[in-house]
Amino acid sequence: MSKIYVGNLPFSVTEDSLRTLFSQHGVVESVALINDRDTGQPRGFGFVEMPRTDAARAIQGLNGQDMGGRALKVNEAQDKPRGGGSQRRW
Repeated sequence: MSKIYVGNLPFSVTEDSLRTLFSQHGVVESVALINDRDTGQPRGFGFVEMPRTDAARAIQGLNGQDMGGRALKVNEAQDKPRGGGSQRRW
């Protein structure tokens, strides 16, 4: 299973519309759109999980594709660094 980062999404996108777009390239296991924790408004990015071979095909086919007047940024999701707070360097 691969987790795909999808950025530069139009704020009007829904989980269903993103699932439909990615399902053209294979089996979609899950879709998650990220909202701002304080306002609840969309942040313009999300994640899609697909089997590894389908994910590679989706990344290849959808990166840079126009959706609602915006060029999608599609790539393999990177793990978020662990740890909280700011990273201070003395």
